[in-house]
Amino acid sequence: MTRLLRVTPSGAAGLAFAAFAFLAIPLLAGKLWLSVFTSTACFAMACSGVAFMYARLGMVSLTQVGLMGVGGWVMLRLNHAYALPFEINLIVAGLVTMVFGWLLALPALRLRGLYLALVTLMAAGGLEIIFATFQFPNGGEGFWGVKTGSAGAFRRPALAQSAEAYFRYTVALVTAGFLLIEFHRRLKPGRAWALIRRSEAAAMSAGVNVTLYKTWAFGIAGLLAGVSGAMLAGSLGLLDDATFRASESIMLFALAVVGGARYWLGVVIAATLYRILPALLNNWGVDADLSFVIFGAGLLHAVITAPDGIAGQLGDLLRRVIRRPSKDTPEDRPKDAPA
Repeated sequence: MTRLLRVTPSGAAGLAFAAFAFLAIPLLAGKLWLSVFTSTACFAMACSGVAFMYARLGMVSLTQVGLMGVGGWVMLRLNHAYALPFEINLIVAGLVTMVFGWLLALPALRLRGLYLALVTLMAAGGLEIIFATFQFPNGGEGFWGVKTGSAGAFRRPALAQSAEAYFRYTVALVTAGFLLIEFHRRLKPGRAWALIRRSEAAAMSAGVNVTLYKTWAFGIAGLLAGVSGAMLAGSLGLLDDATFRASESIMLFALAVVGGARYWLGVVIAATLYRILPALLNNWGVDADLSFVIFGAGLLHAVITAPDGIAGQLGDLLRRVIRRPSKDTPEDRPKDAPA
C-alpha cells in the first residue's frame, strides 16, 4: 500500500499540472479555445493508452483513434435512444471498447512488432470504412439513428452543463485515467508487463500468464479510448467519420513517440501537438497542414537523438541542472581560500 500511494516528484508535477488546468484554463480561455483544450484532453487520454502499450509491453497498436470512434458511436446512440444519465452511457461506452480491445488482443497473443502493427492498422481501416459508410448517430430512428437536418440534443452531465464545467469534468476523468495506468504499473500487472517486454519466454518461465496480461493491457487501452471518444462526443455533440481515420491512429502513435511514451508529460506534449498546434497555425493564418512537416521533423529527432522523446530530454536537462555544483560550493574553492 505504501508503494501504491507513494508520490514521486514526477507524479507531484503531474498532479500540479492537472490542478492548474482544472482551475486556470477555464478562466483564461475563450469559448473556442476551451473547446480545443477539451478535445486535447480527450486525445491525451486516448494517447495514454497507446503510449502505455508501447512503453510497458513494447506492443504497437494502431487502432486507438478507431476505438475512440467506437466509444463515441456508443455514447451518441445511447444518448439519442435512451434517457439514461451521462455517466451510465459513459461506462457502457468504455466497457464496449474494452471488449473491442480484448478482441484486438487475440492476434497480439502470437504477433509482435511490425506484424501486430499491421493487423491493428487493418482493424482501424475496417472501422474507418464502417464510420464512413453508416455515419454517426445524430438522433434519427433505427439502429444507426442518422437523420437529415440538425442533430438531436446531447445531454451532458448534471455537474457539467457549461463549457467550463465540462472541461473540468474532462480533466478530472483524464487524470483518473493516468492514475489508473500508474497504479497498474506499480502493482503485479506492471511487473508482469515488464517481464513480457523483456522476454515472453522468460516471463512464462517465471510463472507469468502472458495471455492474461496481454489481454489485460489491450483492455485498459480500449477502455481509455472508449471513454475519451465518449467525452469527445459530449464536447462536440456530433462526431464526423473524418476524425477517426486509420491515418489518425498512426499519427497519434507517432506523436506519442515524439513526446515520450514513458512519461505523462510526453502524452500531454503529443496531444498538444496533435490538437493545439494545428489550431494555432489556423489562428495565425498559416495552413494547418504545415503541422505535418513539424510532426515529421519531430519524429526524426526522436528516432535519431531522443529515444525517450521530448519529455525524456527535458527530464535529463532538468536533472543536469539540479546536479550541477554551484561555483561557490566548498569543493570548488582553493584549499587555502577562506571559508
